[in-house]
Amino acid sequence: MSFAFVSIISFLVVLSVMVVVHELGHYIVAKLCGVRVETFSLGLPPRLFGFKYGDTDYCVSALPFGGYVKMAGETPGQESTGDPHEFSARPRWQRILIAVAGPVANFVLAIVLMAGFYMMHNEVLLYLNQPAVLDAVPQNSAAARAGLRSGDRIVRFDSERNPTWDRMDSRAALDLNSTVPVTVQRTVDGQTREFSTEMYLANPSRSDDFDLSTLGLIAREQSGPVVIADLMSGAPATKAGLQTGDGIVAIDGQTVHSIPAIIAMLNQNGNRPASLVVDRKGHDFSVAIQPVWMDTAGEEPGYRLGFSAKLPPYRVEHLPLPAAARQSVNFNVVNSGYILDMLYRLFTHHAAVLQQISGPVGIAHLTGEVAETHEWESMVGLTALLSLDLGIMNLLPIPILDGGMILMLLIESILRHDIRQEVKERVYQVAFVMIILIFAFITVNDVSKLGFFSKLKP
Repeated sequence: MSFAFVSIISFLVVLSVMVVVHELGHYIVAKLCGVRVETFSLGLPPRLFGFKYGDTDYCVSALPFGGYVKMAGETPGQESTGDPHEFSARPRWQRILIAVAGPVANFVLAIVLMAGFYMMHNEVLLYLNQPAVLDAVPQNSAAARAGLRSGDRIVRFDSERNPTWDRMDSRAALDLNSTVPVTVQRTVDGQTREFSTEMYLANPSRSDDFDLSTLGLIAREQSGPVVIADLMSGAPATKAGLQTGDGIVAIDGQTVHSIPAIIAMLNQNGNRPASLVVDRKGHDFSVAIQPVWMDTAGEEPGYRLGFSAKLPPYRVEHLPLPAAARQSVNFNVVNSGYILDMLYRLFTHHAAVLQQISGPVGIAHLTGEVAETHEWESMVGLTALLSLDLGIMNLLPIPILDGGMILMLLIESILRHDIRQEVKERVYQVAFVMIILIFAFITVNDVSKLGFFSKLKP
């Protein structure tokens, strides 16, 4: 079975699930508000088959692109017949609830999917509950100023004796902006000795999220090198000839065992080429790579090589429903923040963010890659993320989206009269053209990232 076929089928399945759930949200609230729903369709016209129950035609349509709900009196420009069960005849607050229901249904889907995921497959990184051994210690960090070195094992951190990384993280959060005693075991010339010092725990983060790595306390997450899982097209690592499966052993002579250690070393060196030792199938070789500055949503800006890594060793747990629900809500809140951050950058001064956005072609390629791995956990997580994304995007105050309808209804509520139909139609037309242009740009960008245009060159 070809990759293109798998991509198309997996994309249509994921899209259909998200869109049908979205439309089901509109349908349920419309029925509760007394609006007559004329059609609930799986797929887009033309209609293939179905049945009518009450006022609603429940059908399956030919084009497998999700589905749709048609409510009486919802079409812009359609004259009202005076039927109180038409969408346009309902109070504005009810119409707002109907519009909000679609995105809310997508949020509920994302939460349910991830809660089920965590009940079946919650990955816990092993290093979090193992002795706190330091990976690379960046120069000029608080840890370096305290005299700590790579390979040190922390045997005392404030009142914690022989702490794990998990316990150290909790302890450090309580000790922020204070000086704590630290004792480490250090092996020199084959001899293990203890070394005591003090360390000031400043919080350099601008947010409420505290990360030990900002102090130079970077966990040795695994015994071996960091293994490349995926490479960004056109990134420094790709240009340097690195491949998936390669292991990053050292940077500038410093052995590394985690992504935070790699990032710390790159940021420490600034805009200078990094000298890497890379393991490929048991054979080491050296390569110099010029890192680039990246400002990606959800990450601290800094120098990067442009690859993602395989997870360090982990175990799988099965969480009970309450814990899984909390984990799911946290997952969706964090990722909502990333999506909103991306949108903020897009609509402010980060025009380059458009290059990071994927449209249908990019999403189809991604779902195809996940489908070919036969890992249901990855597909569930991807579907949850896409459903979350769809819900947020539909709440944007753009005409023809749910958010645009909500905005229009709020304006009419403030004005206490309907906006003229001619004005609404012009606004919808302009918005439609803009969305088509953005859609075309993103599609071309998706295709170019897949290397299609380069294949056309002689």
